[in-house]
Amino acid sequence: MIFVTVGTHEEQFNRLVEYMDKLRGANIIDEDVIIQTGFSTYEPKYCRWQKLYPYHTMIEMVEKARIVITHGGPSSFFMPLQVGKIPIVVPRQKAFGEHVNNHQLDFARKVAQRQKSIIVIENIEDLKHTILNYEDITKLMSPEITSNNAAFNDNFKQIVNEIFEKRKKP
Repeated sequence: MIFVTVGTHEEQFNRLVEYMDKLRGANIIDEDVIIQTGFSTYEPKYCRWQKLYPYHTMIEMVEKARIVITHGGPSSFFMPLQVGKIPIVVPRQKAFGEHVNNHQLDFARKVAQRQKSIIVIENIEDLKHTILNYEDITKLMSPEITSNNAAFNDNFKQIVNEIFEKRKKP
C-alpha cells in the first residue's frame, strides 16, 4: 500500500492528489493507494481517500505503507522517518498555488542534502520513476536522523558556566 498525505494547510495540493490518482487509474501503480487530500478540490476516482484522518490512523497507515509520500511539511515527513521509512517528499510550490512561498521546497532540499534520509521530488513527472524504483533508490539510504541537539546543549552549558565563573571573580 502507498500512503499519501498532503497535510492540513488550507491551500489545495491537487497536483499531487491528481497525479497519484492517474497513476493508479492507469494501473501504473498496481497496489492500493490511500490519500489524505486535505483541502484539495480534486476528488480521486481510483484511490481510497479522505480529507483528514485522525492522528492515530495516520500513524497506522504510515506504519503499514510500503511507501509514504508526503508534502514538504516537516511533521509529515519526520513521522515516516520515526518508524524507519524513507519518505518521498513532494514539496508544495507557490507557482501552483499550493503555498504562499517555496519554504517547503527550500527546507526539503536542505534536509535531503544534510541528512540524506528523504527523497525530494521537485518535478511531479519524476514521481512515477521514483515509485517504480523505490527499493533500488532507498537500499543505500538510512531513515536515521542525526541531531545537533546534544552538541548545542553542551556548548550552551559551557557558555552559561563561563558567564557565572566571570561573575564570581572580583
